[in-house]
Amino acid sequence: MSLCSHCVSGVRHEGTPEGLTTQFGGVETYIATPTGDYPKDKVVLFLTDVFGLALENNRLLADDFAKNGFKVVMPDLFGGDPIPKDALNPGQTFDFMEWLGRHSPADIVVLIRGVLAALKADGVTKVAAIGFCFGARPAFDLAFGNELDVVAVSHPSLLQIPADLEKYLAQSKAPLLINSCETDPQFPKDAQAKADEILGGGKFAPGYVRTYWDGCTHGFAVRGDIVSRYYAAVGAQGMLLTACARA
Repeated sequence: MSLCSHCVSGVRHEGTPEGLTTQFGGVETYIATPTGDYPKDKVVLFLTDVFGLALENNRLLADDFAKNGFKVVMPDLFGGDPIPKDALNPGQTFDFMEWLGRHSPADIVVLIRGVLAALKADGVTKVAAIGFCFGARPAFDLAFGNELDVVAVSHPSLLQIPADLEKYLAQSKAPLLINSCETDPQFPKDAQAKADEILGGGKFAPGYVRTYWDGCTHGFAVRGDIVSRYYAAVGAQGMLLTACARA
C-alpha cells in the first residue's frame, strides 16, 4: 500500500469556505448546506484526499456541490492528523509513507460508518459518495457492502487492480463514475483500461462511466490549477451525482 509524490503536490486555492465544522456522528465534520430548498433525504458524502478538512480546496469544493442543490457532509477521516497543507509549498518534504501507516483504511471505514448511521438517524435515505485520491479507497470499501447509493471517484489511490474492480462488479449495486487523467501513477492507463474491460460495455448493470482528462495529473480534481480542466472534471462528476441522486 503506497501513495505517490503527486498525492502531496498541487495548488492551494483561494476563497472563504462558507460551511460549518461541527461534530457529527462522533466525527469532526465540515457540512455545506444549500441556501435554498434541497432534498433532505439525500446527501453527498465527501471523502477527502490526504489533506482532509484543513485544505481550503476541499471545503471550497464541498461548498460548490452545495450550491448545486445538495447537502454535503465531509468527515475528518484522519482524527485531526491530515498531511499538513504546508506540504504543498515548494521545497517542502513530508514522510507520507510514515503518515499512511497511522491511518488504516479499515479504521477509516469504521469512522465513516458512524457518520452514515447519524445520517440515517436524520432521515437521509440516499448517499452519493465522492472520493478524491485517498478517499476513493473507503468509497470502494463501503460500496462493496452496498452502504452507498452512488460512487464517483477522481484519480483514485490505493486500489488493487484488477481485484477491486472485479469485486465492485460482483458485489456493488452503486453506479460508478471514475474521473481519470493522463499522468497518474496511482491509477495509470493500464488500470484505466482494465476498469473499462471489467465494468464497461454494459457489464456493470447499475451504470459505469469513466472520463479521461488529457494533459492532467493525479490530484487535478482537487489541487489542480483552477485555470486548467479542473472545473470541467468537477462538472462531469456533478452531473452524474445529480442524475443518480434524483433517480
